Amino acid sequence: MRVAVVQMDPQLGRNAENLADIVARLREAASNGAQLVVFPECALSGYGFSNLESARRAAEQVPGPVTEKLAAICAELGVYTVVGLLERDAEAVYNVAILVAPGALLGSYRKLHLPYLGVDRFATPGDRGFQVWHTPLGCIGIAICYDLRFPEALRALALQGAEIIALPTNWPETSELMPDFVTRTRALENRTYLLACNRVGEESGFRFFGRSQVVGTSGKVMVEADANPGIIYAEINPLRAQEKRIVIREGTFEMDTFADRRPEWYDVLLREI
Repeated sequence: MRVAVVQMDPQLGRNAENLADIVARLREAASNGAQLVVFPECALSGYGFSNLESARRAAEQVPGPVTEKLAAICAELGVYTVVGLLERDAEAVYNVAILVAPGALLGSYRKLHLPYLGVDRFATPGDRGFQVWHTPLGCIGIAICYDLRFPEALRALALQGAEIIALPTNWPETSELMPDFVTRTRALENRTYLLACNRVGEESGFRFFGRSQVVGTSGKVMVEADANPGIIYAEINPLRAQEKRIVIREGTFEMDTFADRRPEWYDVLLREI
């Protein structure tokens, strides 16, 4: 199937303008054959809020009017999409990515790992864990930006059967090692496709460098964007993500980083430090 990653420059607090841009890019990607379209972290709202109140004003209800509009557009176009936004739930604000199918909101992921940066300084940490959605396109999991630095996060998705992991991000300058090394490592160690979607532009004193990627199950980058707004495409086969065993020389050199796991010795991961 064909996937698309949309590199855009969201404007801080201008949800209506950003939503119009998201819809336009969805239409463009669908017209080029994409079946799954991924947008950046906080694509609807922007990221660099200076306080909780301004972030709350830009937050949406999930489900709500925005998810309903996106579901209708996805039904019209016959596509699935992952979009980053802020969710308002009572007094809390969550950094969220939603998964929308044709005609329906399938679910949302609330970012679990929050750096001291941008809106994450004021957001409430996610409280729902990692989830995988089984769709006609394949099994789709979601992580957001800083989650990538925690190998347990993407492994949790892979252990639940994720074949495709969407990673909306807001990588600013100084985070170039993420597309250099970490996206490739996470895809390789989990044998999953990784669709990393960064933003571009400047906001609240930070410059975002783009370099969105689609990384294959071998850890090789299939396509990478530059530092400008645009859409990149790749053809993927989710069934390859089910092939966890690597046969280099049959009978003499084989590896399976899932079957060869030793979780009985991993209890140290649960200890407080």
